[in-house]
Amino acid sequence: MSSSSRPEILRATRTLIAKNGAQVSLAEVASEAGVSRQAVYMHFGSRAGLLVALVRNMDEEAGIRQKLERALLREDPVEAFRQFVKGWLRYAAEIQPVASMLFAAREIDPAAAKAWEDRSRELRAGFRAATVRLGKAGMLRDGLSATSAASLSWAICSVPVVEQLALDQEWSKDRVARQLTEAALSAITG
Repeated sequence: MSSSSRPEILRATRTLIAKNGAQVSLAEVASEAGVSRQAVYMHFGSRAGLLVALVRNMDEEAGIRQKLERALLREDPVEAFRQFVKGWLRYAAEIQPVASMLFAAREIDPAAAKAWEDRSRELRAGFRAATVRLGKAGMLRDGLSATSAASLSWAICSVPVVEQLALDQEWSKDRVARQLTEAALSAITG
């Protein structure tokens, strides 16, 4: 088994999900990648393993973790929050086809749910880090904890909201990032 088939399998998976939805089978992925189904299992162990590897690979290729971590290092907590959220929203627009399919399928597809939760957990931790800084600076709305502020801002900036504004309202990526960043900030700061 060639380790060079791993990137081809991930590319094929991303293509098929964007085109056909998250319910893609391992046989379809193998066919699209030009490998055997056994090769897919050897690389990823299961369909859930494949989907988790796919979303992690997308994050790694974009360098999103490093970009968001750099944003959180800004001295001013408001600017750190803004840059973190804008960075996430720009990336969300890029990954929207795959992310939307996983989001939609997560209720009925345990593999999609595992991939969605794997990436959401890390993203929520980033929102929490940003809101903790705002809380320590005394900038959160009265009665709003950093955890609640993180959940609220994460929901405002979620993939379904990005999708509705970009696709249904035909907002540009920049407008989505700008407007949702300010909406999230306004919702949690006093």
